[in-house]
Amino acid sequence: MKKKNGAERHEGHGRRKAIPGVSLSQVTGKITHPQSSVYHDVSLFTEQDIYLYKEGSHFRLYDKLGSHIMTRHGVLGTYFAVMAPNAHRVYVMGDFSGWNKHSHPLAARWDGSGIWEGFIPGVGKGAVYKFFIESSQNGYRVDKRDPFAFYCEVPPRSGSIVWDTDYVWKDGAWMTERHKHNNLHSPLAVYELHFGSWRRKTEEGGRSLTYREMADELIAYVKQTGFTHVEFMPLMAFPFEGSWGYQTVGYFAPTSRYGTPQDLMYLIDRLHQNEIGVIFDWVPSHFPSDEYGLAYFDGTHLFEHDDPRKGFHPDWSSYVYNYGRRETKNFLISSALFWFDKYHIDG
Repeated sequence: MKKKNGAERHEGHGRRKAIPGVSLSQVTGKITHPQSSVYHDVSLFTEQDIYLYKEGSHFRLYDKLGSHIMTRHGVLGTYFAVMAPNAHRVYVMGDFSGWNKHSHPLAARWDGSGIWEGFIPGVGKGAVYKFFIESSQNGYRVDKRDPFAFYCEVPPRSGSIVWDTDYVWKDGAWMTERHKHNNLHSPLAVYELHFGSWRRKTEEGGRSLTYREMADELIAYVKQTGFTHVEFMPLMAFPFEGSWGYQTVGYFAPTSRYGTPQDLMYLIDRLHQNEIGVIFDWVPSHFPSDEYGLAYFDGTHLFEHDDPRKGFHPDWSSYVYNYGRRETKNFLISSALFWFDKYHIDG
């Protein structure tokens, strides 16, 4: 186990090597095709991680799956990992490869976990990517957004973006004392709002506020009206504006309509510094049927019930999670804890 920039990095045991016939070419921080490499001798997973994952009790998968910027053999790049147990092949494609579907193959782990992984040198923060999955079932092939992406393109674009969750928080006083802000000691007054329509910039065509623009205006309003907490209607990435965020497709990424992940962290940080608690609406009940999302992810019903009587929501034309699957338990509980861990939400 090694550490790089304070983050744990676990390397493999030499079972897998770079894909033969390709070589590394560093050109302005990008990968040029076909002179490219994918290294498979690096992993963020330990044996304990795999044990918990298979048991359905790994609740910090956001530290392992998805895309993670790191250094390998002295070269900066990005480690990619995705769970697709019924895939025949999995590739990473993106703006760094001209969206070539086959230039950057991932390798299936040897332990039967169904996790595919690989390190692509030269791919860094801001790179746009998707997974291209060739299923072992019925010849199914599909482009998929990364379920564990930290940042995504603004709809209608549907790519994932290599990003980090680095932020210097200044809400230490609130975090230390926030256990005292509960309804056992004093009343809570919660102000719920829909971010996109709460206030708009009329002088700029009626656009919504950004995360950073929201800070001053919301703090002033909440203090004036005497609320103790704000509750945001869903801010996780979602495709359809008319759903008000209740059809989530990115459970680890805030919607990019209003800014970056760090911009949202700034808003929460400012609210906490002004002794205002932050509650998020979170939707673990169903998810949209958009092809690039979670539905039929690896050519099978990985997240949803395979029985449409249980797995299809007729009112929303969305899919219902199968809570009995370990993939679903790992995924959803990791998502809930992620927002407490990385975004300091209070509930």
